[in-house]
Amino acid sequence: MNIQKTIQLAFQYYQAGDLAQAGRLCREVLRKQPTNADILHFLGVISYQLQNYDSAILHIKKSLQIKPTNSDAYYNLGRAFQKKREPNNAIKYYQKAVKQNPYFIDAYLNIGNLFQETGKLDEAIINYQKAIDIDPNFAGAHYNLGVVFQEKDQVNEAISAYQKAIRLNPSYADAYHDLGYVLQINGELDEAIRCYQKALEINPNLFDAYNNLGRAFQEQRKLDEAITSYQKALQINPDFADAHWNIALINLLKGNFIEGWKGYEWRWKLEGVSLRNFFKPLWDGTDIQGCTILLHAEQGFGDTIQFIRYAPLVAERGARVIVECQKELSSLLRNVGGVSEVIAKGGQLPEFDVHCPLLSLPLVFTTTVQTIPATTPYLSTNSSSVKNWKDKIKRDDSKLRIGIIWSGNPKNIKLRYKSCSLNAFAPLAKLEGITFYSLQKGESAEQTKNPPEGLELIDYTEEIEDFSDTAALIENLDLVISVDTAAAHLAGALGKPIWTLLPYAADWRWLINRDDSPWYPTMRLFRQPAFRDWKSVIERICIELQKINSIDLKQ
Repeated sequence: MNIQKTIQLAFQYYQAGDLAQAGRLCREVLRKQPTNADILHFLGVISYQLQNYDSAILHIKKSLQIKPTNSDAYYNLGRAFQKKREPNNAIKYYQKAVKQNPYFIDAYLNIGNLFQETGKLDEAIINYQKAIDIDPNFAGAHYNLGVVFQEKDQVNEAISAYQKAIRLNPSYADAYHDLGYVLQINGELDEAIRCYQKALEINPNLFDAYNNLGRAFQEQRKLDEAITSYQKALQINPDFADAHWNIALINLLKGNFIEGWKGYEWRWKLEGVSLRNFFKPLWDGTDIQGCTILLHAEQGFGDTIQFIRYAPLVAERGARVIVECQKELSSLLRNVGGVSEVIAKGGQLPEFDVHCPLLSLPLVFTTTVQTIPATTPYLSTNSSSVKNWKDKIKRDDSKLRIGIIWSGNPKNIKLRYKSCSLNAFAPLAKLEGITFYSLQKGESAEQTKNPPEGLELIDYTEEIEDFSDTAALIENLDLVISVDTAAAHLAGALGKPIWTLLPYAADWRWLINRDDSPWYPTMRLFRQPAFRDWKSVIERICIELQKINSIDLKQ
């Protein structure tokens, strides 16, 4: 056989897409020249194209034993390991490729991608930057750098990287979309909307962009525009759970509860969310007389507190009710009417017949705004614990004892605009006869070490172990003032006066343009009149506090 002609023919077959014939001819050559490193590498590439990654690895490794300076072979070996989901091996061989060829830009890019996927974001940045150093006009590397900065919550750096990618490639739809997303996180909603619209102008099939455009409109309280955007996403992808879910939230926000609860079930299709499989039937409202039912918490503390109100209604159906909830709530929920047993998450569950997630109960009971089970208190706490807190604060002879909470989890982007800082409460310092008690837990509790000047703030939170302790302290207060957190739900469920501070685009459960809550009769709602405007909210709080017990201003 003429080896050179056979090799040429193999390349022709490869270029024509006939990989099987190309591979057959390569093997013929190797029978004559078993140490031909280039053909071993070529056969490895063919095997890779045929998705036979083990064969690709075998042949490329053989070629590198013969020709250990071939950067392309190291690169293709890395690609094969990447396809096999072996990131450490893939990175190792990509790094060998750049050692042989320090200007191998695609290898740097893939190393960055793998470090990003494995959560090593600083290493990803280093490698994307190396790719950019080689080619400053590489739009894809700037884009990937933006993605990593976004994951690190370095919003300004992400914005700059996406803007650079767009300058280099004005048709980069994904860069416009992701720039819109970080601008939205940054509260720049008008700019975010323009970016989403530009992305959709370039690529009208980006259903994610329609969904995020809807979210931006929703944050501007432009609900009709938001629904239109979600519907356009569903025209492209009818099974897109995020858009179904967002439409459900707007229905709930508008008080269209029947449609809203139905759509709320789309949450089980959201990424990272799944209905737990207990190998028991999901309760849909059918007869459960004489059965044991497990009601299980599925979201945050506040959601559990809000929807545990349905447990007595379930018990009225003749079932024995078991509740599984977060450990921090387990002692508190043992006092809920109709609940026979409470299990902290992670504990051994007893036998049961059917189960239901707590937030599916409104659907089961076909709850409307008018039929919300709103009798409070439906939570109570241990009387001795209440007395202990009473004894602790008995020397406080203020006209008002007020608990305050100013922040949810600051690391949760979705909760960021529900929160403010302790300094936002500074105007309250001018009111006489009030002692404030911090109920703030978590990272934001550090702010209690430097309260606003003149604000009398007592902090016992280090002595609070769980929500039962918080409840017992709240029982000894006259009022709680809180942003939208679990503590607001707790005060409402205890039947205590609670003033809840809401962002401009408030959560669905607070409905629209109401200063009361059908969920909690003792709750008043104080809404931002404009995006991020906590100043006006606190000013109104000051005015309302002055009306109580003739609270005066300090001289």
